[in-house]
Amino acid sequence: MSIVLYGSPSTASLVVHWLLIELGIEHEVRMLDFGRGEQTSPDYLAINPQGRVPTLVIDDQVLTESIAIAMQLADLYPDAGLAPAVGTPARGDYYRWMAFCAYTLMPAYRAWFYPHEPAGPAQVERVKASAAQVLERAWQQVADHLAAGGPYLLGERRSAVDFVLTMLMRWSRNMPAPSDRWPALAAHAARMKALPSFAEVYRREGITDWT
Repeated sequence: MSIVLYGSPSTASLVVHWLLIELGIEHEVRMLDFGRGEQTSPDYLAINPQGRVPTLVIDDQVLTESIAIAMQLADLYPDAGLAPAVGTPARGDYYRWMAFCAYTLMPAYRAWFYPHEPAGPAQVERVKASAAQVLERAWQQVADHLAAGGPYLLGERRSAVDFVLTMLMRWSRNMPAPSDRWPALAAHAARMKALPSFAEVYRREGITDWT
């Protein structure tokens, strides 16, 4: 099986890169230089017309969207135990939290980091303030859930959604209310960051913050 990851350091491709390392999957990484606009080059757009990362190519199949790729990798390597069995209550919880990351956290981050997009430059501060409020409410919800039934999102069992959540927690590190301000979230992050695969993906991508 040939596996190639297209990504860029410290972006949404981080969780895919991390999972590939965690699962011990042989792969090739092709990092794109966003400063040079390589994500919008004709060659890359021919693979991923959205011009975003990550893109994972498994043999002849092209996969995009970080959360979808994370779920596919967990299913392709079931012996790792990173996804509950299909049809079980735990699988429903797994879908719930993956969707929470995709539909609650990621859009709020998009608004925070690109506040001019939804309403123009004149509304940047209002958009950022709204995004920050959404994220803080979301972090409180996750913190309450972990405090009641952790240490992981699915309870005692670590799953692929914990990797996704940890990446998204990292994105808040320079915000007014970073996620690890909540003790339950800080404890979750500490567990995930203690994984050897976390140190390895940081080493390979040259990341030094939020350690």
